Amino acid sequence: MIAETTDTVSNTVDLLQLEQQLISVGVPFAVATVIRVSPPASTQVGAQALVECDGTLHGWIGGGCSRAIVIEAARQAIRLGQPRRVRISNEPSPPDPEVEAHAMPCASNGAMELFIQPTLPAPLVVVFGATPAAHEACWLARRVGLRASLAADSAGVGGVRYDAAALDLAGASFALIATQGDGDEDALDAALRSTAAAVLLIASRRKAERLREAMRTRGIGEARIAALHAPAGPSIHAHTPQEIALGAVAGLVALRHELEEAAALAQAAAPQATVATEAVPPLPPCVVPETPPADAGRYVNPVCGMSVEIATAKHVVAYGGHTVYFCCDCCKAEFERAPEHYVIATPGNADGSGDRPAEER
Repeated sequence: MIAETTDTVSNTVDLLQLEQQLISVGVPFAVATVIRVSPPASTQVGAQALVECDGTLHGWIGGGCSRAIVIEAARQAIRLGQPRRVRISNEPSPPDPEVEAHAMPCASNGAMELFIQPTLPAPLVVVFGATPAAHEACWLARRVGLRASLAADSAGVGGVRYDAAALDLAGASFALIATQGDGDEDALDAALRSTAAAVLLIASRRKAERLREAMRTRGIGEARIAALHAPAGPSIHAHTPQEIALGAVAGLVALRHELEEAAALAQAAAPQATVATEAVPPLPPCVVPETPPADAGRYVNPVCGMSVEIATAKHVVAYGGHTVYFCCDCCKAEFERAPEHYVIATPGNADGSGDRPAEER
């Protein structure tokens, strides 16, 4: 019991450290937490795993039967940016529109429910300028949950030069121009030529209009000029660099939420794929609704119909002159109890039509 507790604590600490690492580099991920278990099951309430956007899973939330379902649900949560509840069970249950239901494909016929919470990187704001207000804005932006960095610049002909491609490469969502008279046009030109969703400019309305005309002269289109917000934030009668930065960051916060609300409304209005949430009927051990199609290098498990990668299969049996591959030891044991009851697939015949059970020969 002490060893199990130590392992659980160690796993939790490792996951927390990994979360912090992924957050610091702006990589999305999702954490799956087991919130209900019906025995027999190889997991427990509170078990957690972290799933990266490429499907890599860290931690433990149960055996191989549920692993693929949890990984795909986590990747969907990351793509949509929305948490979800997932039930994996063959137990009859009333429909619940808030729960995504899946049949339990394992012979154990246990049940589990998970809560999956995605974590997406905060928007990145790139601050242009070496002024006190620029440094203060960087610090304040981080305090309100944004990622922020000062724009990299290099000495160009006649002064500072900024690179729009570098902003796109960094994935900047916002640009804040805090140059305040030192390379205003070059900074604004680079920001507007980037794909940043919004560009905020610390300047008076009169100066902002002059800079808009300068951008038109430089060939910036009206669609991008419309992305310019100047003054950068609400009027708070700012005088000091700290107060100027506070107003600009207030503008960033407002724009962030406006864009997120617009995206949510657009998503709600778009046609959504229907997710089956009806009660899952009881299934025989290790039976899945459909047999996956044939694929090179894969084999169809004759017990549950799951597609198994031959090169990495851990559960293998030689029977009747054939090598039979299984997704888990439960299926292997079920086959060994009565192998004559199962159709044995051959490579290239995903439906098993190449062979027949012994009693049909």
